[in-house]
Amino acid sequence: MAVERMESTDSVASTENRNGETATATADTEVARLVTYPIAPGSALNVRSGPGTGYRIVRVLSEGSRVPIFCQTPGQSVSGPYGTTSIWDNIANGEYVSDAYVKTGSDGYIAPRCS
Repeated sequence: MAVERMESTDSVASTENRNGETATATADTEVARLVTYPIAPGSALNVRSGPGTGYRIVRVLSEGSRVPIFCQTPGQSVSGPYGTTSIWDNIANGEYVSDAYVKTGSDGYIAPRCS
């Protein structure tokens, strides 16, 4: 699981992700800005220890939460507000949520595959 960090010695540096969102770093400052995605409205979301509903629940995200996606992996197929998918999003070390409950703007992978 890798987090992209930007470092600049110029006055301003910026990068753009594939969704067109921009992270900016100013001179002599290291900035780690993670893009986050909203979970489905009206939903509390179980965070699991692996990519399936058979894995233990490690915590529950409250309604209105946003999550970073460090990597994605195939797992159990789940139906939710954003369709049916077998993609699971790694949101922290050992923490996964079904992509069917995360508004990524895509039906496919939007992050690297987890290794």
